[in-house]
Amino acid sequence: MAEDARTHPPLIPGTLYIVATPIGNLEDITLRALRTLRECDIVAAEDTRHTGQLLRHYGISKPLISYFRFNEAKRSEEIIQRLSRGEKIGLVTDAGTPGISDPGERVIRAAVQAGLRVESVPGPCAFVAALTASGLPTDEFHFVGFLPHKSAARRKLLEQLLAVSGTAVLYESPYRIEKLLAELNDIFPARQVVLARELTKRFEEFLRGTPAELLAAQKGRTLKGEFVVLVGPETATRPPMVENKAE
Repeated sequence: MAEDARTHPPLIPGTLYIVATPIGNLEDITLRALRTLRECDIVAAEDTRHTGQLLRHYGISKPLISYFRFNEAKRSEEIIQRLSRGEKIGLVTDAGTPGISDPGERVIRAAVQAGLRVESVPGPCAFVAALTASGLPTDEFHFVGFLPHKSAARRKLLEQLLAVSGTAVLYESPYRIEKLLAELNDIFPARQVVLARELTKRFEEFLRGTPAELLAAQKGRTLKGEFVVLVGPETATRPPMVENKAE
């Protein structure tokens, strides 16, 4: 039986709360995430402007500090000091779960190494949303995040995925998706690939097929939004070559 909301204990002083936030659709935030953001002392955000809009949408007013790729090491020290004084801190990124191809991992590791309490407030995650709706095997998967920009490093990593027995999952920007499909066509020509974009948003879309089929299907189109790209194992059943998109 689910707990009554009135029985929820207060947040614990000196705890870093890893709070997942919507990846597109604001309705995807959890009740627990909202309660945590309301009750914490301060919110550490990847972009304070973006998170400020989210908090205002839900009528939450909290002090904000920023942490991002280039200041995460220095900001981690301040966050650890605040936690050591007993502050309750909510850690968020612009979208999804902190630490998953987003800032946060360094802050979390520092808190753990300092012997401080860390608690996850789970919720939206782009690769999980894409994987579960892909139609590809989910019993075993390998997540690699964003590929390197340099061609040699990209190819080396993709070739390493040949040894992966489950579904390979990665992120890519719309500016390099055609390049990635060409690379997949060279390395995984017979594999089933799923492109998921604009997840949870109005124009959410899933494209399924071999790399060559997807290259042909996207010609003449301008595909926006970041992609989750899934490459099925050699044994994956071929899904129909169709587009699954919102009307």
